Amino acid sequence: MSRGTTDRIRCVQESMKPLFAVLLLVLAGCSPKAPTFVVEGFAHAGPTCPVMTDPPDPDCADRPVAGAEMVVWGPADNEVARTKTDRNGRFTLKLPEGSYILVPQQVEGLLGTA
Repeated sequence: MSRGTTDRIRCVQESMKPLFAVLLLVLAGCSPKAPTFVVEGFAHAGPTCPVMTDPPDPDCADRPVAGAEMVVWGPADNEVARTKTDRNGRFTLKLPEGSYILVPQQVEGLLGTA
């Protein structure tokens, strides 16, 4: 090979190094991640009357609890997520695969803890 050809090959090799580094970074960002699961729930308070009747009294039906805080604890006894219920008492969390404990927090105006 002539000196000119060798210099061009070296030049191409040198110019490819940054491209190769960028490609590695992109591929690292595309590595497979643990699946994420959606956990949905509903917080409600009930019974809301001191006595159950038959037929049930519609005024005594369970009611949604808005603003209830839900704390999720992981297997290492650490908090991994926290959310609040919406005005309809519903909440949604996205969690990676695993085992968790969902702990509702005390809500002002309700007796006891859920």
